[in-house]
Amino acid sequence: MEISDRDIGEFLLSLPDESREDMTALDKAIGSAMAGLPRELYVGKFWGGSDQEIIGYGRYSYVRPNGQNVEWFVVGLAQQKNYISVYVSAVEGDEYLAEKYGSEVGKVKVGKSSISFKTVDDIDVDKLVALVARARAVVSA
Repeated sequence: MEISDRDIGEFLLSLPDESREDMTALDKAIGSAMAGLPRELYVGKFWGGSDQEIIGYGRYSYVRPNGQNVEWFVVGLAQQKNYISVYVSAVEGDEYLAEKYGSEVGKVKVGKSSISFKTVDDIDVDKLVALVARARAVVSA
């Protein structure tokens, strides 16, 4: 994936009516917890080879097993076909924060580094923001 120069406000306005309000509210909430860090739109092929547009908050670098240095977002927000996903690229010990704490956020599906849900009404936004703040702290440490 690559960082796009597309305006994030424009991206949010382009979303379908049924998800625009949720995505805008989540962008504001996550953005407040990540204030002062980069907020960028990532576009391109994501895990599994699907085309994605993900709002990325913060940045960190890591080295892939093949030795390639990669810049990536700390937290990402994406509108999928049937749900919203929040990606949390932070690890405590040897466990991803999303996997460790994601189920506390509400009615969600939790992956290794992702939390997915149908609407913002399915989650406790304050708990999601607390998880985002924890990710920021872990990556900054």
